Amino acid sequence: MSSSTSKALDPSSVELWDHSHHHHDVISTRTFGFWLYMLSDAMIFAVLFAAWEVLSYSHNFAGGPTPANFVEPGYVFLQTLALFTSVLAYGFTMVALKNGNKAGVISGLWGALILGGAFLALDINDVVHLVGMGITPERSGGLSAFFILTQTHALHILFGLLWMLVMLVQVSRFGFTADVVGRLLSLRLFWHFQAVVWVFVFVFVYLRGMLI
Repeated sequence: MSSSTSKALDPSSVELWDHSHHHHDVISTRTFGFWLYMLSDAMIFAVLFAAWEVLSYSHNFAGGPTPANFVEPGYVFLQTLALFTSVLAYGFTMVALKNGNKAGVISGLWGALILGGAFLALDINDVVHLVGMGITPERSGGLSAFFILTQTHALHILFGLLWMLVMLVQVSRFGFTADVVGRLLSLRLFWHFQAVVWVFVFVFVYLRGMLI
């Protein structure tokens, strides 16, 4: 038996766990906090998708119009194209940020903002068109679920666009401070999440809705 294993240890002097405080940088801490927010947002969308699944059967439209009567695949595809190219533009923003290219970050933000604005404009035009046809949320439970889900996503897009406007001002005025970089990274998570949610909306609400 070795001396190291046979030597008695004094319990009062043994460090069983680390009590010291380890410093975390501001960006990592805020990114973790924003992930927690994203999880709560994901739960909201999960509830809305569950409500849609329950109310998306034909009898829940009370004999009124169903998505099969008003969904235009080509129009929804244009929305999808606008949003995904907006996400791509924001990806170029992150590349420019990594290279310390301030002009590239501003250009990427403008590209993402314009394309995201195009998505939102298409959505607003679609809602106005539906309301003009008398297709409104109060007509049936199915339409209520449809409008609440799609417009909750549209509201998130609006918040993302406003956030981009704020970041354009902050990048131009303050440059790449820890606060600005942290907000740009959080915005990246938020914007990519909206694209992921839209994939589910596109497949389960629009494409599947055409079969109702």
